[in-house]
Amino acid sequence: MPKRSKRYTESKALIDSKKLYTPDEAVELVKKTATTKFESSVEVHVRLGIDVKQSDQQIRATITFPHSTGKTKKIAAFVPEAKQKEAKEAGADMVGAEDLIDEIAKTNKVDFDIAVATPDMMPKLAKIAKVLGPKGIMPNPKTDTVGPNVKKLVEDLKKGKVAYKNDAQGIVHQAIGKTSLNASALLENFQSLIESLRKHKPSSAKGLYFKSVTLSSTMGPGIKVDVSGI
Repeated sequence: MPKRSKRYTESKALIDSKKLYTPDEAVELVKKTATTKFESSVEVHVRLGIDVKQSDQQIRATITFPHSTGKTKKIAAFVPEAKQKEAKEAGADMVGAEDLIDEIAKTNKVDFDIAVATPDMMPKLAKIAKVLGPKGIMPNPKTDTVGPNVKKLVEDLKKGKVAYKNDAQGIVHQAIGKTSLNASALLENFQSLIESLRKHKPSSAKGLYFKSVTLSSTMGPGIKVDVSGI
């Protein structure tokens, strides 16, 4: 077991590991136990009652939080020349077509966090699927990153729309804001995420859906949350 810092130990002492906290209590505690010298993120970790081996039980969706999560995403838009000006005006950080695809294929490097594309560019993107796919940034209709309306795709992402999905253990990890965000705003973002997850519950998933919900700050202790009232 790695030795914990004095700061972490003191923060953990404020939390009853056997207790399920209400969302309000959990948000207050996560702000109190965020003691890093840098501004911490507030993260939610949700273990879902899904069978990850079943394709129809994979969770993959998007959400636009009511309050900024404090993260600025760099967006690349793969669009034909006729729509490149539109993409730039909407706020895309990188814009291109085959030229951008060829550059990535040559270097195997990406300098952006999210990629969007028009439908006609998708077959061409197959050339760099092995680069974008493992990073989780391959444009996909399920995450609202593929569509003809480039302006809307980019603007929604710039406003704070984020994509989330479960990992191989059936857990969704998602940041909902910085600790500098006030408690009521963090609470609203938390509730929005839980409501979104509930909305996207697979019809074939049986039994308890929310197996556990934990709130924590970066490098902070986990706080178990009761979401039955949301």
